[in-house]
Formats: sequence, structure tokens, C-alpha cells
Amino acid sequence: MSIDAQLPPRLERYELKYVIPSCLVEPVSDYVLAYCGLDRHSEAAEDNFYRVNSLYFDSPNFLFLRNRMYGKDNRFNMRVRSYGWDALPPYFLEIKQKKANVVIKYRATLSEGEWPGILNDPTYQIREDETSLDSDNKSLFLRLATSYAAEPKILTQYRRRAFASVVDDYARVTMDMDMDMRCYYQEAYNLLPDPHRMVPYDDETIYDWGGDPGNSVILEIKCHPTQVPTWVLDLTHHFQLYRRSFSKYKTSLLSTLSRDSCPDIGERYSSLYT
Repeated sequence: MSIDAQLPPRLERYELKYVIPSCLVEPVSDYVLAYCGLDRHSEAAEDNFYRVNSLYFDSPNFLFLRNRMYGKDNRFNMRVRSYGWDALPPYFLEIKQKKANVVIKYRATLSEGEWPGILNDPTYQIREDETSLDSDNKSLFLRLATSYAAEPKILTQYRRRAFASVVDDYARVTMDMDMDMRCYYQEAYNLLPDPHRMVPYDDETIYDWGGDPGNSVILEIKCHPTQVPTWVLDLTHHFQLYRRSFSKYKTSLLSTLSRDSCPDIGERYSSLYT
């Protein structure tokens, strides 16, 4: 059974992250299917994994990344999301704000004709037929991008298997693997991942599990802050999962330094440590 559930324009939730070895993907999937169905993207994919692309933005001096590295209580990041190797529209502007343990996610849908004009065309105007929340979220993204001089930093891609609860108002389980990245200083607004230029950043050094290079998996459970399902607790106990933090933006960017795959980043990034 597939679940055709669209994310609302604004959503408050817990995001609980765990690292598991690839050998647990199928056992966890079987366990979760007692309470969830595959979402429509996973249902349509041959192995139930679909590709997610995220173009991350930051200020010229990496303020968003600094706030995360220093553990600032109220912080946010900005990205544009697309799906598949073809990265066909619609695209999605996303802002993720973290306050204490709660993540507030703002999302707005972009048509093909709106990208990248929404950011680099001074004549761009939000359409009058937009829903109020979609319009508000686009305006918020534009204000933040302007205020912080936000610019594209890195494109990430991974394969995701996703489930949505059929017994709760809102709960999702996702498993992400095969994580690749590419720095985007030279092609600022290109959302298309080039398979010949993307490089992996999910080596064994970024995981706690160890011994499974390139195949470790990020398991994430998302639910309302006041409604953590009992089956979620049972899942973590059954598989002896230990919660940890994990940022694809931070991890992919740090990975570029260890392999010198983005020479343009060096001088700007070095300011993080001064």
C-alpha cells in the first residue's frame, strides 16, 4: 500500500536520527510496515528507493553552518529540493528552523518557470493565484536569502526509502543511503546532478557503526512533538537504536576539505576556524 501524503507548507515535528548498517534496511522496513505504508515516491521506485537532491544555501562566511557547529539553539538552513537524476519540476524551497528539540519546516512549491528567477531576476513577482502559505513561505525564503546574501554552496544527493504512518495523524520513517555531493560555486543555480561529477561522502569515517564503508544508512523518524507513537519507541528498543545528530549539509561540506574536491571553498571555509 502506498501513501499519497503531501507535506504541508508549514510543519512542526521531532526529527529523531539513527545510524544503522545496510543489513538492517529490510528488517526495519518489515517492522515499520505493520504501522506504515510506503510513500508514493518509494512505491513507484523499483527497489523502493528514490533519489533526493538538495541544493544548500549559506551566507558568504557560512553563518548557517557556524550556527550549527556552535550548537546555537535557534538556527536554520535553506535549500532547494528536487527529485531524480533528471531533477524535473516542481522544485521546492525549504527552510528548516530548529528551536531546542523541535524542527519547523517551511516549504513552497516552484514551477519550472520560477527557477532560478525567484532568486536572480529582479522583476520576479509571486503569482497572485498562490495559496497564502505558499506565498508567505516564498516571501520568507526571499527575505532570508536577501538579508544574509545567501548563495548556493553544495548539491547533495541520496537514495531514500520512505514510509508514512497509517495509524497516526503524522509520522514518517525514512532511510537514506548512497550519499553523494558536489560543490556548486561554478554553477550556482543548476539543480541537475551530474552522475559523472558527484562524489560520495558516506565513507566509514562519518559513522558511529564502522566497518561498513559506503553502505551505512541514516534512519530518521519524524513525528509531531506532542505525539510520539508507541510503535516508534518499540522500534528503537527492538533494534537497539541510539539517537545521534547528523547533518547532510555539514557532513558533505566537511568531506570536501578532506579530499580537496572543491578548491574554491578553501579560503572562505577557513574563516570558520578563525
